[in-house]
Amino acid sequence: MLDASKVILGTYGQVFIDGVWQTHINKLEASVEVEKRELNLCGSDWKVHKNGIKKGTGTMSGYKITSDMIKRGFTKFEILSKLDDPEAYGYEMVKLIRCSPDKIQLANWSAGEEVAEETAFTFEGYELVNPIAAN
Repeated sequence: MLDASKVILGTYGQVFIDGVWQTHINKLEASVEVEKRELNLCGSDWKVHKNGIKKGTGTMSGYKITSDMIKRGFTKFEILSKLDDPEAYGYEMVKLIRCSPDKIQLANWSAGEEVAEETAFTFEGYELVNPIAAN
């Protein structure tokens, strides 16, 4: 039976860009999509698939506190995602390699509201640095 206390909440997640903890980030999403080639083979009534190239995309968002993303421009950087929860079996760390922003937000604000900043990006590789394993 599932021990509900082991379900991980994102509350304790952390994002590091080039080793610097980004305390203002409150959401990170990253995924890899593989291009599959559809093949038709003689003697088979099933289509088969061959994996092709991969594409990594993601989005991070949080509160605007500095001009770091504007100053960084379109230079490449690394993101280290740490998903942690004190009640979990452990924590997971995934490194996103050669990240590059798709666009840079120069202004997006309204009077009386917190200023949010969202950055969509692509990446060119990943590494599972620390996996979570049930005890």
